[in-house]
Amino acid sequence: MTRFVEKQSFRLPFEIQEALRKWMRTAEEVGIYKMRETGGKGLHDEPLKGKLKGLRSVRLNKAWRLYYSEDDHSEVIILKIEKVDKHKY
Repeated sequence: MTRFVEKQSFRLPFEIQEALRKWMRTAEEVGIYKMRETGGKGLHDEPLKGKLKGLRSVRLNKAWRLYYSEDDHSEVIILKIEKVDKHKY
């Protein structure tokens, strides 16, 4: 988690904080590839395009998104949460 997200997480609504913690726990326990395979409960984990290329997006709820990057080091995959924000439609 970046320093920005660490600071930001305290200002997020409680249900978003809980969804963020749940996503992090599940990613650690089951692995990110397994989470993508099963789809999770409406997570919609997808790669981004354009100026956000290289990041992936996950829905924490209908309005809030988690953006993360991954770095594959042989058997260890390092996930870095870049930001969490309210999605603009």
